[in-house]
Amino acid sequence: MVNAPGGSSSDNDPDPASPIERVHAARYVLIAAVAALLAGSAVWDVPAAYSAAAALAVVLVAAFVPRRPAARRAAEAALGRAPSWPEAGMTAAVDAFPQAAFVLDSAATVRFVNARAARLFPATRRGDPFTLTFRWPEIAEALQESQAGRARTLEFHEPGETTSIYSVTFSPLTLSGAGNFILVTFDDVSDRLAIARMRADFVANASHELRTPLASLTGFIETLMGPARNDPQASEKFLRIMLEQARRMRRLIDDLLSLSRAEMRVHRRPTDRADMVEVLRHVGDALGSLAREHGVAITIEAPDAVVAVVGERDELIQVFQNLIENAIRYGASGGKVDVRFDRRPDDRPELAVHVQDYGPGIPAEHLPRLTERFYRADVGASRAMKGTGLGLAIVKHILTRHQGRLEVRSRPGEGARFTVSLPLVE
Repeated sequence: MVNAPGGSSSDNDPDPASPIERVHAARYVLIAAVAALLAGSAVWDVPAAYSAAAALAVVLVAAFVPRRPAARRAAEAALGRAPSWPEAGMTAAVDAFPQAAFVLDSAATVRFVNARAARLFPATRRGDPFTLTFRWPEIAEALQESQAGRARTLEFHEPGETTSIYSVTFSPLTLSGAGNFILVTFDDVSDRLAIARMRADFVANASHELRTPLASLTGFIETLMGPARNDPQASEKFLRIMLEQARRMRRLIDDLLSLSRAEMRVHRRPTDRADMVEVLRHVGDALGSLAREHGVAITIEAPDAVVAVVGERDELIQVFQNLIENAIRYGASGGKVDVRFDRRPDDRPELAVHVQDYGPGIPAEHLPRLTERFYRADVGASRAMKGTGLGLAIVKHILTRHQGRLEVRSRPGEGARFTVSLPLVE
């Protein structure tokens, strides 16, 4: 056990007092002993030399022989007054925790800080009251409950711009012979809460996106069965709208399935090889009719040789089909879309494929969120272009699986450039 400050480390430690201090401390006993010796000389005719020698011996014993029982009693009294410290085995176990953890004594004083807690909360140190740096009423209340022997868990928001959220657990501990302690652990739940919110938003957005066309279909079917039953002109108009809404639902469901597949396979690395020149030429041919419909010319600048990457051809086709289709639809005012290859001579050889449009561009505040599910920089334009808000989320997950990345650069009025980087086959 680590000793409390002021306590003796062993019962056999010598008395730290000096000889003069020892004589002074035993002065009354020495005076009584010398008086007894002098009385013996006077009453029983003991030689004066013997009495003097005996008195000197008593003084020497008092000055130089350590008073072990007294030192032991003082150390035990000091240990009884000072708070206990956790045992070495306990501190080793707490130091191995993956969470930040503190061990407090019964007075809520910090007695041990594990390595992770020292990194996250450097202002909280051993020997300080825990509430010196954690001055929240909820934490003070939780400490009181722990001191009464009840466990407590609460949510703690770290102040600052990059706010972290912790689940803080206060667990009372009672160790035989060592006293009472409180184990406080901080579990960072920021990512888990963000994922939970993302899932809730996803369900809400998917439900909303499906509900709108379903409501339209239901309304038109009821109209065709009622007032427009015998109106061929209205029936034809409503049927065209219903067909468009049904196609919108199908696109949404297809994108949802694609996103689900991409998420399920995100940690499974591809093993096939794909020729990026062939992939881009295939995408250009497939989107030719859409480009002509919007008055956009697609230019693909690619080498004649094979440019191989490790990846699945169909998924890479989907990545560039989404990117080039977005460039055609949202950058149509620029009249052209350029696709260009670029090899980066980094430590790990990479291929960069740039998809550039010359449309209105994207405001800077929207760029960090473009790959979020159902996020749209311009909701009206997206729906007018029959977008689902899932295309770039699918791109992000496929590129994560392929150990690639997506970069977006844009300025309003200057178009947008989407760059896909993929590791080349060495």
